Amino acid sequence: MTQAPVTYARQGEIALICIDNPPVNAIGHPVRAGLVVALDQFAADPAARLGVLYCAGRSFIAGADIREFGAPPRAPFLPDVIAQLEALDKPVLAVLHGTALGGGLELALGAHYRLGLPGVKLGLPETTLGIIPGAGGTQRLPRLTGLHPALEIMTSARQVAADEALALGILDALAPGTDPRAAGLEMGGRLLAQDAGPRRVSAMPAPEIDPEALRNLRASVAARFKGQIAQMTAIDVTVSGAGLPFADGIHLERAAFLRLVDSPQRAALVHAFLAERKVAHLPDLQGVSPRAVEQIGVIGGGRMGSGIAVAALLAGLDVTLLERDTASAAAAQASVAQTLEDSVRRGKLTGDARARILSDQFRTTNDYAALSDCDLVIEAVFEDMDTKRAVFTQLDQHCKPGAVLATNTSYLDIAQIAAVTRRPADVLGLHFFSPAHVMRLLEIVVPEGAAPDAVATGFVLGKRLRKVSVRAGVCDGFIGNRILQACRAAADHIVLMGANPYEVDRAITDFGFPMGPYAVQDLAGLDIGFFTRQRKAATRDPREVVARWGDVLHARGWLGRKTGQGYYLYDGPKPRPNPEVEAIIARERAARRISPRDFAPDEIIARYMAALVNEAARVVGEGIAMRPLDVDVTLLHGYGFPRWRGGPLHWADAQGLPVLLHQISGFAREDAYFWQPAPLLADLAARGTSFASLNDPG
Repeated sequence: MTQAPVTYARQGEIALICIDNPPVNAIGHPVRAGLVVALDQFAADPAARLGVLYCAGRSFIAGADIREFGAPPRAPFLPDVIAQLEALDKPVLAVLHGTALGGGLELALGAHYRLGLPGVKLGLPETTLGIIPGAGGTQRLPRLTGLHPALEIMTSARQVAADEALALGILDALAPGTDPRAAGLEMGGRLLAQDAGPRRVSAMPAPEIDPEALRNLRASVAARFKGQIAQMTAIDVTVSGAGLPFADGIHLERAAFLRLVDSPQRAALVHAFLAERKVAHLPDLQGVSPRAVEQIGVIGGGRMGSGIAVAALLAGLDVTLLERDTASAAAAQASVAQTLEDSVRRGKLTGDARARILSDQFRTTNDYAALSDCDLVIEAVFEDMDTKRAVFTQLDQHCKPGAVLATNTSYLDIAQIAAVTRRPADVLGLHFFSPAHVMRLLEIVVPEGAAPDAVATGFVLGKRLRKVSVRAGVCDGFIGNRILQACRAAADHIVLMGANPYEVDRAITDFGFPMGPYAVQDLAGLDIGFFTRQRKAATRDPREVVARWGDVLHARGWLGRKTGQGYYLYDGPKPRPNPEVEAIIARERAARRISPRDFAPDEIIARYMAALVNEAARVVGEGIAMRPLDVDVTLLHGYGFPRWRGGPLHWADAQGLPVLLHQISGFAREDAYFWQPAPLLADLAARGTSFASLNDPG
């Protein structure tokens, strides 16, 4: 028989209400219903003078039950449970450990006293899901902390450490130890000795409002969360509620919460949240045991290789970095040491930990024999097939049997790289994004014939490095860079027809991307685009329209930020448009006999996003991405797609696939080669279904 998730017991005069709903005590319907019963028992128990509310397991309530996302709400509702708790005539002490987030913290705010255990973290992260706290959080938290600390906690969605929570008044005390039941009994006994009664947060004075500080906060939040609605709604509801009776403030909060629940942004953010949890769950790896990975090798000490090494070191792995000669190895050693020093300066690492990493976990070499004990080796050298094949020839000779050999290539055919080894089943792609110790995306590229346990090892490594790992098949650019090439081509076509690069960038950033395509090219270096065009030139279809002004910029040595000029000039505090670029583009238009026309931002977005979705549909249709959610996660974490739009294929479903297909067909009248509808997009639109239907086909 399954144990109830909420139990009631009593020790002397103290009632013990325990929530045990592993793994994180999510406050789903069974917990809410169980709490109602337990609170009724406490109220009716004449021998119980005080209640202790605590959780079993590793954490207090860590939030909502994700299984209820998108499902119709079921009574009892959390605000009603909290109101029942707060209204009790006998005091209740909540004991918090692990994390108390979202509805978990709101429940604790309904208790009359709050005790924290060491390491507890508290927060109201609802805005990350496009909603606001909906069970009293916007009204109770400010009464404890003051208005502005509460607004900062809610809009940032950050977790508050125990000491800060105590200083802010969220916690009444901190207790030593790790046993919430024992800590609750101890403090409960002291409260009984003091004859403490209920102390309701709802009865405390509303927070004062500083108009100037509020204006500054609004401006800061609006700039930081441009385009999003939950953060500003949280501010509005909290401030308005402070001027109302508590019950009216609760009503205002609930109405706003329910409006946001039905908003497209909430649907998008929940999709992104769930997709990140599904992306590494692959049917073909179920039951497959990964290989052990403790020692890794990295080939190449440039920006990418050094970043990979740092990511591995921070994850506790032993790293040997190989460079071509002694001087290059010394430079790589210095680069890694400096990056770790930057982590110390930012408070992410202690000086002692840095010293220990450099002395015990990390070494550089120029001898492949030093990699003989490595469990996994990642090659991160120049993007050239001959160079990479030469590296893998050496790895095949020196690495132990069973070692996973990985390439960080962004575009190249991994099967051709694997073919130079006697162990192609051990070869896969691990495509990191720069800077590798910061960017969360890791494309795990699986060539045909790769051993399942080698692939599983890649995912285990990604998890250890705290990456969001996405499986990708082999093609030019894999998932992300292949789609990016289509987007850049669409942007170039728009510019050829009359827009300027700065109008395109502005439209894309207004849509929600952090940078437009031309600013991104400047950041990456225009030499990257030049070499990509050169590499593809021999196989390019003559019908393809390719803009050539990038070659002109490259020939002039205008490579973007690293040379001080590219599409933009970098001669001041902010980049500014390079006036000569438009003249270069105008000459190309004239040579092609193109009469330029104006483009509204909406048309720029329509073309850019149609190209993105169309290419993404090809990527899914060809099996390069297993599911649409893999595309969404890739674009969210590697390419800056606005999270509050859910991902490009979630966005496409929201627009309607027939609408997008109709747009593409219209664009095809100008360029039938580029605007060929993806077969999968056409099929889904014809059947009246969605990309989402392919995420959970069972």
